[in-house]
Amino acid sequence: MVCVDGCEPDYLAQAVSAGVMPWLKRVLKTGTHTIAHCVVPSFTNPNNLSIVTGVPPVQHGICGNYLFDPETQTEVMMNDPKWLKAPTILKALADSGVRVGVVTAKDKLRRLLGYQMNGICFSSEKAAEVTLEENGISDVLGMVKMPVPDVYSAQLSEFIFAAGVELFSRNLIDVAYLSTTDYIQHKHAPGTAGANAFYEMLDKYMARLEALNVTIAITADHGMNAKTALDGSPNVIYLSDVLKTIPGADRARVILPITDPYVVHHGALGSFATVYLDKSTNQLAEIARVLQSIQGIEVVLTREEAAKRFELPADRLGDLVIVSERFTVLGSEASRHDLTGLDAPLRSHGGISEQQVPLILNHRYPKQANHQYRNFDAFDWVLNHDL
Repeated sequence: MVCVDGCEPDYLAQAVSAGVMPWLKRVLKTGTHTIAHCVVPSFTNPNNLSIVTGVPPVQHGICGNYLFDPETQTEVMMNDPKWLKAPTILKALADSGVRVGVVTAKDKLRRLLGYQMNGICFSSEKAAEVTLEENGISDVLGMVKMPVPDVYSAQLSEFIFAAGVELFSRNLIDVAYLSTTDYIQHKHAPGTAGANAFYEMLDKYMARLEALNVTIAITADHGMNAKTALDGSPNVIYLSDVLKTIPGADRARVILPITDPYVVHHGALGSFATVYLDKSTNQLAEIARVLQSIQGIEVVLTREEAAKRFELPADRLGDLVIVSERFTVLGSEASRHDLTGLDAPLRSHGGISEQQVPLILNHRYPKQANHQYRNFDAFDWVLNHDL
């Protein structure tokens, strides 16, 4: 099971057309494929956890990379398993005697994906620090024969694929979950040399896995789009600055669920935000109306509306949820976002516009006509395919 972070379907279409993905070109003819939907917010943590639990965030509880904890009145990362409400398919497989291996790019996901799972679980980011007790394996660097990659590199994802090939070829696992980083997708548009080089690399590793008689399903946690103005600058609505001009909203708290420790390539700017209003405010409807009128805002929803529409846990959302349009991202205050690390036009995700993702299987699957599949149908495809 491969989750290609940020894999807008056009990346695959462009790479196949360019002739750099011969394995995938064949699989698209002989296997099964469709355009699926990811969950909204279209961020890493909610979607990876939906894929490995098989349910939407309202059931597993992970509704972003980052949230406001009302109990402690603090903003925290959602990488602690305490936020997880549902068991994973990976744990269930391991409990039934299946040998499971999980390899992810960044360590932020490792603890959630491997929660209570008896098996191999490590990140390429921390591959030099693995122990048998903590990760179920030792000397990963010796096995993969690659140095620890830079966290901002394509090699961080390549290390995952190389590890997957080694784990299968050494007969250490029966099932793998391989989850990459979207560094390349944030930096390179579909069809560009940088993007095609990444997908050419992916294609070669998929061919090596298939040669080991491995059934392969590929999906993505979210898509990716350019978020720029006509001059190429980031197209940002800074919500905190806007809210200060609206009566009754000047003390609002803006939470950007895209936030994580790795902001160089996106500046903590995504297309989904949640707003906590001051408890004394009784102008929610008027504040929502003003925000909805802003060019670049796709939809403004109340907590209850957003929870119902996107299948999210209401107790982990603010009073309002704001989703921006395809070419627009949301920030808090302009002064709080360091964009000096952006050395290419901004590409990001989080909204409804990044909901379309590929879902591919290298075998036949009895796909239903006119059915909207979701990325968390992937384990059903890979485990219950028709041989």
